[in-house]
Amino acid sequence: MLSDYEKKRLENIEANKRILRELGLERPPPILPAAATNKKKAGKTSKNKRKNKNVIENEDANKPNKRIKERLRHKNDDVLSRDDGIRRSSRLAKLPVKVFKEVTFDETDRYKKASEWRKNRPDPKQFGEIPDVKVGAWWQTRMECSHHGVHAPTVAGIAFVEDEGAYSVALSGGYEDDVDWGEAFTYTGSGGRDLKGTKQKPKNLRTAPQTRDQVLAAGNKALKISCETSKPVRVIRGYNLNNEYSPVEGYRYDGLYTVEKWWEEIGLAGFRVFKYAFKRMPDQLPLGTCEKSWSDSEVEEDDD
Repeated sequence: MLSDYEKKRLENIEANKRILRELGLERPPPILPAAATNKKKAGKTSKNKRKNKNVIENEDANKPNKRIKERLRHKNDDVLSRDDGIRRSSRLAKLPVKVFKEVTFDETDRYKKASEWRKNRPDPKQFGEIPDVKVGAWWQTRMECSHHGVHAPTVAGIAFVEDEGAYSVALSGGYEDDVDWGEAFTYTGSGGRDLKGTKQKPKNLRTAPQTRDQVLAAGNKALKISCETSKPVRVIRGYNLNNEYSPVEGYRYDGLYTVEKWWEEIGLAGFRVFKYAFKRMPDQLPLGTCEKSWSDSEVEEDDD
Protein backbone atom coordinates (compact mmCIF):
# COMPACT_ATOMS: atom_id res chain seq x y z
CA MET A 1 0.00 0.00 0.00
CA LEU A 2 1.34 3.40 -0.97
CA SER A 3 2.17 5.91 1.72
CA ASP A 4 0.63 9.38 1.74
CA TYR A 5 4.00 10.79 0.68
CA GLU A 6 4.23 8.45 -2.30
CA LYS A 7 0.65 9.20 -3.34
CA LYS A 8 1.37 12.92 -3.21
CA ARG A 9 4.59 12.47 -5.18
CA LEU A 10 2.81 10.58 -7.96
CA GLU A 11 0.04 13.19 -8.05
CA ASN A 12 2.62 15.97 -8.42
CA ILE A 13 4.42 14.09 -11.18
CA GLU A 14 1.18 13.68 -13.14
CA ALA A 15 0.37 17.36 -12.62
CA ASN A 16 3.81 18.35 -13.93
CA LYS A 17 3.37 16.12 -16.97
CA ARG A 18 0.00 17.71 -17.63
CA ILE A 19 1.54 21.19 -17.53
CA LEU A 20 4.22 20.17 -20.03
CA ARG A 21 1.58 18.75 -22.37
CA GLU A 22 -0.51 21.92 -22.07
CA LEU A 23 2.55 23.80 -23.33
CA GLY A 24 2.59 21.56 -26.39
CA LEU A 25 5.50 19.48 -25.12
CA GLU A 26 5.53 15.71 -25.43
CA ARG A 27 8.00 13.13 -24.25
CA PRO A 28 10.27 12.12 -27.18
CA PRO A 29 11.27 8.50 -27.91
CA PRO A 30 13.86 7.11 -25.46
CA ILE A 31 17.48 7.69 -26.34
CA LEU A 32 20.31 5.23 -25.95
CA PRO A 33 22.83 6.11 -23.24
CA ALA A 34 26.04 7.62 -24.60
CA ALA A 35 28.73 4.96 -24.42
CA ALA A 36 31.38 7.67 -24.61
CA THR A 37 30.79 8.60 -20.98
CA ASN A 38 32.25 5.30 -19.80
CA LYS A 39 35.89 5.22 -18.82
CA LYS A 40 38.25 3.52 -21.20
CA LYS A 41 40.47 0.93 -19.64
CA ALA A 42 44.03 0.27 -20.65
CA GLY A 43 44.61 -2.70 -22.89
CA LYS A 44 44.21 -5.79 -20.75
CA THR A 45 46.81 -8.46 -21.18
CA SER A 46 45.51 -11.99 -21.15
CA LYS A 47 46.61 -13.96 -18.12
CA ASN A 48 47.60 -16.81 -20.43
CA LYS A 49 49.96 -14.49 -22.29
CA ARG A 50 51.57 -13.00 -19.23
CA LYS A 51 55.02 -14.18 -18.38
CA ASN A 52 55.09 -16.64 -15.54
CA LYS A 53 57.46 -15.23 -12.97
CA ASN A 54 58.50 -18.72 -11.94
CA VAL A 55 59.69 -19.65 -15.42
CA ILE A 56 62.85 -18.25 -17.00
CA GLU A 57 62.26 -18.00 -20.72
CA ASN A 58 64.97 -18.43 -23.38
CA GLU A 59 67.60 -19.16 -20.78
CA ASP A 60 69.48 -22.28 -19.88
CA ALA A 61 68.04 -23.89 -16.74
CA ASN A 62 71.51 -24.06 -15.18
CA LYS A 63 72.29 -20.42 -15.93
CA PRO A 64 71.12 -18.02 -13.22
CA ASN A 65 68.73 -15.24 -14.12
CA LYS A 66 70.17 -11.70 -14.32
CA ARG A 67 67.99 -10.61 -11.39
CA ILE A 68 69.16 -13.62 -9.36
CA LYS A 69 72.81 -12.84 -10.12
CA GLU A 70 72.24 -9.25 -9.01
CA ARG A 71 70.79 -10.44 -5.74
CA LEU A 72 73.66 -12.85 -5.14
CA ARG A 73 76.21 -10.14 -5.84
CA HIS A 74 74.78 -7.93 -3.10
CA LYS A 75 73.78 -10.69 -0.74
CA ASN A 76 76.70 -10.09 1.60
CA ASP A 77 76.43 -6.30 1.69
CA ASP A 78 77.08 -4.97 5.17
CA VAL A 79 74.12 -3.39 6.89
CA LEU A 80 74.92 -0.01 8.35
CA SER A 81 73.09 2.02 10.94
CA ARG A 82 70.86 4.77 9.60
CA ASP A 83 70.50 6.67 12.85
CA ASP A 84 73.04 9.22 11.64
CA GLY A 85 71.70 9.46 8.12
CA ILE A 86 74.18 6.98 6.61
CA ARG A 87 72.82 4.63 3.97
CA ARG A 88 72.11 1.07 5.15
CA SER A 89 73.78 -0.72 2.24
CA SER A 90 77.58 -0.63 1.97
CA ARG A 91 77.08 -0.72 -1.77
CA LEU A 92 75.38 2.70 -1.58
CA ALA A 93 77.27 4.07 1.40
CA LYS A 94 79.66 6.12 -0.74
CA LEU A 95 76.82 7.87 -2.54
CA PRO A 96 75.63 11.21 -1.15
CA VAL A 97 72.55 11.07 1.04
CA LYS A 98 69.56 12.89 -0.36
CA VAL A 99 68.38 15.73 1.82
CA PHE A 100 64.69 16.56 1.55
CA LYS A 101 63.70 20.14 2.19
CA GLU A 102 60.74 20.78 4.42
CA VAL A 103 57.77 21.95 2.40
CA THR A 104 55.50 24.47 4.03
CA PHE A 105 51.96 25.14 2.80
CA ASP A 106 51.00 28.73 2.30
CA GLU A 107 47.23 29.09 2.74
CA THR A 108 47.23 32.25 0.64
CA ASP A 109 48.72 30.34 -2.30
CA ARG A 110 45.54 28.27 -2.60
CA TYR A 111 43.38 31.36 -2.95
CA LYS A 112 45.88 32.88 -5.37
CA LYS A 113 45.59 29.86 -7.66
CA ALA A 114 41.81 29.93 -7.36
CA SER A 115 41.70 33.55 -8.46
CA GLU A 116 44.04 32.77 -11.38
CA TRP A 117 41.76 30.17 -12.97
CA ARG A 118 38.78 32.48 -12.49
CA LYS A 119 40.60 35.15 -14.48
CA ASN A 120 41.43 32.73 -17.29
CA ARG A 121 38.06 30.98 -17.65
CA PRO A 122 35.31 32.16 -20.02
CA ASP A 123 32.92 34.63 -18.45
CA PRO A 124 30.05 32.57 -16.98
CA LYS A 125 27.94 35.71 -16.49
CA GLN A 126 26.59 35.77 -20.02
CA PHE A 127 23.37 34.50 -21.54
CA GLY A 128 23.46 31.85 -24.22
CA GLU A 129 26.33 29.69 -25.40
CA ILE A 130 29.85 29.78 -24.03
CA PRO A 131 32.38 30.07 -26.89
CA ASP A 132 34.03 26.76 -27.85
CA VAL A 133 31.75 24.70 -25.56
CA LYS A 134 29.45 22.48 -27.59
CA VAL A 135 26.45 20.40 -26.60
CA GLY A 136 27.70 17.15 -25.11
CA ALA A 137 30.73 18.66 -23.37
CA TRP A 138 31.41 16.53 -20.30
CA TRP A 139 33.19 17.05 -17.00
CA GLN A 140 34.06 14.74 -14.12
CA THR A 141 33.15 17.32 -11.46
CA ARG A 142 31.12 20.50 -11.01
CA MET A 143 34.41 22.33 -10.44
CA GLU A 144 35.62 21.41 -13.94
CA CYS A 145 32.31 22.60 -15.36
CA SER A 146 32.78 25.87 -13.48
CA HIS A 147 36.30 26.21 -14.92
CA HIS A 148 34.78 26.23 -18.42
CA GLY A 149 32.25 28.91 -17.52
CA VAL A 150 29.16 26.83 -18.32
CA HIS A 151 27.75 26.72 -14.78
CA ALA A 152 29.77 28.70 -12.27
CA PRO A 153 28.37 27.53 -8.90
CA THR A 154 29.83 24.27 -7.62
CA VAL A 155 26.88 23.55 -5.29
CA ALA A 156 23.97 25.87 -6.14
CA GLY A 157 21.62 24.78 -8.90
CA ILE A 158 20.97 28.25 -10.37
CA ALA A 159 23.51 30.75 -11.69
CA PHE A 160 21.84 34.13 -12.01
CA VAL A 161 21.60 37.88 -11.68
CA GLU A 162 18.38 38.48 -9.77
CA ASP A 163 17.02 41.38 -11.85
CA GLU A 164 18.23 40.11 -15.25
CA GLY A 165 17.62 36.37 -15.31
CA ALA A 166 19.31 33.00 -14.96
CA TYR A 167 22.47 32.10 -16.85
CA SER A 168 22.36 28.37 -16.20
CA VAL A 169 20.81 25.60 -14.10
CA ALA A 170 22.13 22.22 -12.99
CA LEU A 171 19.81 19.21 -12.84
CA SER A 172 20.92 16.94 -10.01
CA GLY A 173 17.78 15.22 -8.80
CA GLY A 174 17.07 17.54 -5.88
CA TYR A 175 13.26 17.05 -5.91
CA GLU A 176 11.56 13.70 -6.41
CA ASP A 177 8.46 15.02 -8.17
CA ASP A 178 10.24 16.83 -10.99
CA VAL A 179 9.71 15.48 -14.51
CA ASP A 180 12.52 15.19 -17.08
CA TRP A 181 11.63 14.44 -20.70
CA GLY A 182 14.96 15.54 -22.10
CA GLU A 183 13.62 18.14 -24.51
CA ALA A 184 11.44 19.51 -21.71
CA PHE A 185 11.48 19.28 -17.93
CA THR A 186 10.08 20.79 -14.75
CA TYR A 187 12.46 22.36 -12.26
CA THR A 188 11.90 23.24 -8.60
CA GLY A 189 13.34 26.50 -7.31
CA SER A 190 15.89 26.96 -4.55
CA GLY A 191 15.67 27.75 -0.85
CA GLY A 192 13.69 26.51 2.09
CA ARG A 193 16.08 23.69 2.99
CA ASP A 194 17.73 23.12 6.35
CA LEU A 195 21.20 24.66 6.16
CA LYS A 196 22.62 21.85 8.31
CA GLY A 197 21.83 19.22 5.67
CA THR A 198 20.98 15.68 6.72
CA LYS A 199 22.49 13.40 9.36
CA GLN A 200 24.19 11.29 6.69
CA LYS A 201 25.24 14.32 4.60
CA PRO A 202 25.39 17.28 6.99
CA LYS A 203 26.80 19.72 4.43
CA ASN A 204 24.86 18.61 1.37
CA LEU A 205 22.17 21.26 1.02
CA ARG A 206 20.64 19.58 -2.03
CA THR A 207 19.55 16.58 0.03
CA ALA A 208 18.52 18.47 3.17
CA PRO A 209 14.83 18.41 4.11
CA GLN A 210 12.71 21.46 3.34
CA THR A 211 11.77 23.26 6.54
CA ARG A 212 10.20 26.51 5.31
CA ASP A 213 8.58 28.19 2.31
CA GLN A 214 10.62 29.21 -0.68
CA VAL A 215 10.57 32.92 -1.51
CA LEU A 216 10.43 34.64 -4.87
CA ALA A 217 13.91 36.12 -4.65
CA ALA A 218 17.46 35.41 -5.81
CA GLY A 219 17.53 32.47 -8.27
CA ASN A 220 13.78 31.94 -8.11
CA LYS A 221 13.12 35.52 -9.14
CA ALA A 222 15.78 35.27 -11.85
CA LEU A 223 14.05 32.24 -13.39
CA LYS A 224 10.76 34.15 -13.35
CA ILE A 225 12.43 36.98 -15.28
CA SER A 226 13.91 34.45 -17.72
CA CYS A 227 10.37 33.24 -18.33
CA GLU A 228 9.22 36.79 -19.07
CA THR A 229 12.16 37.67 -21.34
CA SER A 230 12.69 34.25 -22.99
CA LYS A 231 16.44 34.59 -22.50
CA PRO A 232 18.22 31.25 -23.08
CA VAL A 233 19.39 29.27 -20.06
CA ARG A 234 22.29 26.81 -20.20
CA VAL A 235 21.46 23.40 -18.74
CA ILE A 236 23.78 20.73 -17.37
CA ARG A 237 22.67 17.29 -16.20
CA GLY A 238 24.38 15.35 -13.43
CA TYR A 239 24.93 11.62 -12.96
CA ASN A 240 22.58 11.47 -9.94
CA LEU A 241 19.43 12.38 -11.90
CA ASN A 242 18.47 8.70 -12.09
CA ASN A 243 16.79 8.85 -15.50
CA GLU A 244 17.61 7.99 -19.09
CA TYR A 245 18.90 11.50 -19.81
CA SER A 246 21.51 11.62 -17.04
CA PRO A 247 25.14 10.84 -17.90
CA VAL A 248 26.59 7.61 -16.53
CA GLU A 249 28.91 9.74 -14.43
CA GLY A 250 30.01 13.34 -14.13
CA TYR A 251 28.18 16.31 -15.63
CA ARG A 252 27.16 17.02 -19.24
CA TYR A 253 26.18 20.22 -21.03
CA ASP A 254 22.86 19.66 -22.82
CA GLY A 255 22.43 23.01 -24.53
CA LEU A 256 20.08 25.98 -24.27
CA TYR A 257 16.55 26.00 -22.90
CA THR A 258 13.88 28.63 -22.34
CA VAL A 259 11.62 28.92 -19.31
CA GLU A 260 8.08 28.55 -20.68
CA LYS A 261 6.08 28.84 -17.47
CA TRP A 262 6.46 29.40 -13.74
CA TRP A 263 4.04 28.80 -10.88
CA GLU A 264 3.95 28.08 -7.16
CA GLU A 265 2.47 25.15 -5.28
CA ILE A 266 2.69 23.24 -2.02
CA GLY A 267 5.54 20.76 -2.23
CA LEU A 268 5.91 17.26 -0.82
CA ALA A 269 7.19 18.60 2.50
CA GLY A 270 4.12 20.81 2.94
CA PHE A 271 5.88 24.10 2.17
CA ARG A 272 5.59 26.48 -0.77
CA VAL A 273 7.88 25.87 -3.72
CA PHE A 274 8.32 27.57 -7.09
CA LYS A 275 8.19 25.44 -10.22
CA TYR A 276 9.42 26.14 -13.75
CA ALA A 277 8.77 24.43 -17.08
CA PHE A 278 11.75 24.38 -19.46
CA LYS A 279 11.76 23.74 -23.19
CA ARG A 280 14.86 22.96 -25.24
CA MET A 281 15.63 25.42 -28.02
CA PRO A 282 15.66 24.10 -31.62
CA ASP A 283 18.60 23.58 -34.00
CA GLN A 284 20.98 22.06 -31.46
CA LEU A 285 22.88 18.79 -31.37
CA PRO A 286 20.65 15.96 -30.12
CA LEU A 287 20.67 14.86 -26.50
CA GLY A 288 22.88 11.90 -25.78
CA THR A 289 25.75 13.45 -27.70
CA CYS A 290 28.96 13.32 -25.70
CA GLU A 291 32.30 14.74 -26.76
CA LYS A 292 34.20 13.40 -23.75
CA SER A 293 37.47 11.62 -24.50
CA TRP A 294 39.47 10.46 -21.52
CA SER A 295 42.97 11.83 -21.08
CA ASP A 296 45.96 9.58 -20.44
CA SER A 297 45.93 10.49 -16.77
CA GLU A 298 42.39 9.17 -16.45
CA VAL A 299 43.03 5.78 -18.06
CA GLU A 300 42.68 3.05 -15.48
CA GLU A 301 45.45 0.50 -15.24
CA ASP A 302 44.50 -3.11 -14.60
CA ASP A 303 47.11 -4.86 -12.51
CA ASP A 304 45.28 -8.17 -12.14
